[in-house]
Amino acid sequence: MYQLRGVTKQYRRGKETVDALAGVDLTIGDGDRLVIQGPTGGGKSTLLQMLGGLDRPTSGSVELDGVDLAALPEARLTKVRAESIGFVFQSFNLIPTLSAQENVETALVPLGLRAADRRERAADALESVGLGERRSHLPAELSGGQQQRVAIARALVKRPKVLLADEPTGNLDESMRDEIMELLEGLWKEHGLTFVMVTHDSAIARKAPRLATIRRGQIKVTERAHQ
Repeated sequence: MYQLRGVTKQYRRGKETVDALAGVDLTIGDGDRLVIQGPTGGGKSTLLQMLGGLDRPTSGSVELDGVDLAALPEARLTKVRAESIGFVFQSFNLIPTLSAQENVETALVPLGLRAADRRERAADALESVGLGERRSHLPAELSGGQQQRVAIARALVKRPKVLLADEPTGNLDESMRDEIMELLEGLWKEHGLTFVMVTHDSAIARKAPRLATIRRGQIKVTERAHQ
């Protein structure tokens, strides 16, 4: 479970100080699906980076299962990210010279698995996102939707507790958006993940069981009936 208390993140912009997050309190339970929405520059991606241990708050605490990510030494934080948190980004972030299979395997290298185990788990992960027959393809040989499926397989292959997605459908057309959302929601249910997603897309936000709206660093959470 995540527990955020008084999370503030300040940046310098020229001579002024900007609050990307301004005293955010937030609880995200195990297995929750939370969608974060708000205007550009409102603090959405900053909040996601805090949850993923990719950035540290200026003040406040970001606890995951009782451990304050903000206070961890970098080596331990890297270990938590490698073992417990999967990331999916808008731009896919695939390595262009590696095949789909090899891209997925990269997530397992920090876990110290044997090469044979990495290969097997990566193949299974690609199968689970419908790309079992495209394992040897390079990113340039795949459509945008297929590249995002590879990125999702890479995030899930390490069997994380948490999946964080930053605009995962932002580069996709409407039909592919719906496909990817259906896949993500299916994987969320199947694996019992805690799933937090940033989106600009109101169609996605409307279907979220929990919606966090961020404006000027302040957060408001709306609970909906289970869908």
